[in-house]
Amino acid sequence: MVHHLLVMWQLLIRKPSFTTGEKGIWQAVVDDLLAKGMKNARNAILSGCSAGGLAAILHCDRFRSLLPASARVKCVSDAGYFIHGTDISGGSRIESFFGQVVRTHGSAKNLPASCTSKMRPELCFFPQYVAQTMRTPLFVINSAYDSWQIKNILAPTAVDSKKEWKNCKLDLKKCSATQLQTVQNYRTQFLKAVNIGLGTSSRGLWINSCYAHCQSGSVSTWLADKSPVVGNTKMGKAVGDWFYDRSAFEKIDCPYPCNPTCVSVDSES
Repeated sequence: MVHHLLVMWQLLIRKPSFTTGEKGIWQAVVDDLLAKGMKNARNAILSGCSAGGLAAILHCDRFRSLLPASARVKCVSDAGYFIHGTDISGGSRIESFFGQVVRTHGSAKNLPASCTSKMRPELCFFPQYVAQTMRTPLFVINSAYDSWQIKNILAPTAVDSKKEWKNCKLDLKKCSATQLQTVQNYRTQFLKAVNIGLGTSSRGLWINSCYAHCQSGSVSTWLADKSPVVGNTKMGKAVGDWFYDRSAFEKIDCPYPCNPTCVSVDSES
């Protein structure tokens, strides 16, 4: 009998086509795991990073429904909390992009109905709208300065025709004072989206100020001697204590560049 099961839902996609439309793949993986003993799991985590982190959120309640009611089931999203943010042009290129995904892949039917029943389907790719109705506990690991989001939501190349943000996006130390203030304002957008989306009863938060993307994928960042910390706590310990109900964890780092424990992680390139 499988007493403990960790399900890592890692979609190997560098850009977020976020194919929740790939319901057949999801169902095939889950059916295989259920047949191999997951149906008897006592503890299960659905987790992923980047596109996989978003998928973990979108599929979280569905995953919970497949397992025994007595099981401890929770979800962990690393670098998957993509926000409905305003870009440097004052628009939202990312919303337009998700609209194209919905039309191309017919994603609406596979997005959470709790969201699509209330708003346009492309908005249901944004966790801040989906998480509001989630019933399953969710832990969010993210940087408030997520490098993918800064490059593709705040300052996408399509709205930076003069390439003024090219160097800044590569290294925040190369940002002008004006650009850095815009980056800090994006952090404000991000934190607002987190607070709008997540209730306070069962959530977990480990939000740091590192310029990074996908921070849980290696021992060097998860729970090693030089792992980054928030509130003097490494992410591995924070998630473990939250999952096993040893203690709640909701910590948000101070603004960049305050955290000396940051590790350079950028899994999108």
